[in-house]
Amino acid sequence: MQNVYNTIKSGGLKVAELLTPVLRESKFRETGVINPDEFVAAGDNLVHHCPSWQWAAGDPTKIKDYLPPDKQFLITRNVPCYKRCQQMEYKGEEMILDKTDPEGGWVDTHHFDKPDDTEDKIAEMTLDEKGVEAQEADGEESDDEDALDMDDFVEQGGLEEDDNVVEVSTKPSTKGGEIVCTRTYDLNITYDKYYQTPRLWLTGYNENRKPLTVEEMYEDFSADHANKTITMEAHPHLPGGPQASVHPCKHAQTMKKLLDQITEGGGDLLVHQYLIVFLKFVQAIIPTIEYDFTQNFAFVQLEK
Repeated sequence: MQNVYNTIKSGGLKVAELLTPVLRESKFRETGVINPDEFVAAGDNLVHHCPSWQWAAGDPTKIKDYLPPDKQFLITRNVPCYKRCQQMEYKGEEMILDKTDPEGGWVDTHHFDKPDDTEDKIAEMTLDEKGVEAQEADGEESDDEDALDMDDFVEQGGLEEDDNVVEVSTKPSTKGGEIVCTRTYDLNITYDKYYQTPRLWLTGYNENRKPLTVEEMYEDFSADHANKTITMEAHPHLPGGPQASVHPCKHAQTMKKLLDQITEGGGDLLVHQYLIVFLKFVQAIIPTIEYDFTQNFAFVQLEK
């Protein structure tokens, strides 16, 4: 029933998109939407900070005249997905980002996960000026010790202690034999003219680079969002069958709430940072697809 509803809704939205005029003025701060020029600016910023993302033109017959011919959408390929969502340890706790939404709001399924000690490790690696002076004072005592070669460090298992290093290995299947759990995804970000927001598209492949079925891809999506927030639709710039897509109906609403929270905290989110923030909150839907290699960014502090 949900698939039928999604199909009917998708058809109606395609008609509505054709009738919707292109947004020209900026309404980012008022409503959380962006116009095509702002989408291009945000895309350029994403490509600059994360070169794995690149602009693409797509099918020449599907060019949108409100976007530059060579900047129709963004794409990143071969993004790893090391495990299925059901393999993750859920604690039965989640945070609803919008409690007033009658449909349940945007759910962050890992909000209450126990944080790792990554920040503590980073803090231990940070040296202030006093620490550097202390090291220099002890230099004579450590001169007799040889510096640890990086190859020796790896051979001794130094990297195995890092919780952020993912080990890719074969695991026995319940049906016998062994299977490689690693999958990869190609991700696209398009501009949705009707909702006036970015839209994320996903195509999955198994370890042999063969396309995943719809059912297999749903294994990599949060159960709270599969077949509801994520729908199967035709890509606006690429030929072929339907692709999985994170429906953009709540993107502007979520972005506006984040924008308000940042402003209340004394910061300022600039429109060219839109896609970096967008990728971070969408990750709650696809937590095992490790696409978010974007750098952390600092908000501009407003003068009081």
